Amino acid sequence: MGNLEPHERITQILKRALESAFGQTFTTVRWGRGVYWQWIGFFPQANRLAKPLSHHVSFGCAKYFISLERDDNCVKAGMQVERGYLRAPRQYPECRLREDWDWHRLLAQLRSGSELDHLLRQLVTVDGFHIYAGGWPDGEELTAARFTGATQVRRLLLSAPSTQWGGFQLYYPMTQNDVRSMTGYEIVESILAIFGEVTPVLNRCMQIRLQPCSRHGGGD
Repeated sequence: MGNLEPHERITQILKRALESAFGQTFTTVRWGRGVYWQWIGFFPQANRLAKPLSHHVSFGCAKYFISLERDDNCVKAGMQVERGYLRAPRQYPECRLREDWDWHRLLAQLRSGSELDHLLRQLVTVDGFHIYAGGWPDGEELTAARFTGATQVRRLLLSAPSTQWGGFQLYYPMTQNDVRSMTGYEIVESILAIFGEVTPVLNRCMQIRLQPCSRHGGGD
């Protein structure tokens, strides 16, 4: 979507909703072509400011995201953690993985029997979420039929090539038919509900913890 007034933009609508829900200032990052977005990320500003080495970049922060996947005819909503490069191109030194990135918290918890393992099993095998793990664009997508647990995800993440951008996404795909059958309000509410489902995973990756304001539910 492009050429919309600020109050009509899903970027601003979701950002305001997250800030209201958690009483935190959120930063928005985007990727797309011209005025048309393809990927939008949202993360609490306090988590970036807590990083001693990487407080000036967004790459080290776990974040909510939505993306428009034209090839797959779907909209994805969920959370992601980026690894960046292990061997960054000379012109992009800030894109190299640093010691204070949230990536390290994610990896440390991808163990069999961990709390994160239980959360992922529930979300993927019961609730219909998908996982993308590895390098971009050559990682693997895990659905309920292929997911075996947190150690499988860890293995995929560690195998991502050092010269590729790497990362982890936990998301729910909304098909083209799903989106077309909903009003704009219903789409926003569905995305926020998905964000609520992945918040416990996001919280386990960040230096801060999102706590819902008293008038809101959810979170962990």
